[in-house]
Amino acid sequence: MSVRVCWDENAEQPPARRAALASMRAADAGDRDGWLELFAPDAVVEDPVGPSGFDPEGKGHRGADGLAAFWDTAIAAVERFDFVVHDSHAAGDEVANVATITSHLPGGYRVDTDLVAVYRVDEAGRLLSMRAFWETERAMATARQE
Repeated sequence: MSVRVCWDENAEQPPARRAALASMRAADAGDRDGWLELFAPDAVVEDPVGPSGFDPEGKGHRGADGLAAFWDTAIAAVERFDFVVHDSHAAGDEVANVATITSHLPGGYRVDTDLVAVYRVDEAGRLLSMRAFWETERAMATARQE
């Protein structure tokens, strides 16, 4: 399990970048409650943006119940994650991270997903949204047994 970022973790960072890192760390640790607590009550997660196997209508997972269901369906299905943030662009109350997430799945499989994840926070630093742009076909083309 690991989270590697391209910024100095000891330096002060914009709130959205801090929230994004906290989200990755909570997912990496399997901390469902900690991950859910990072989000505002009316937050939305689109991972990936648009229709997918996780969200057939492409409307996102909304509010506490929607985010909990997303965790239980998508995040909890992964045995372990490796997050590598290659680049990060913070502006205003948002940050766009260019990353690769390696998902280690049951049966010894792994999938590498290249993506851009955009996080937006409120004035208190709670996540209002997380929108991940990635392509299912490209990710699945990397599937291999370890």
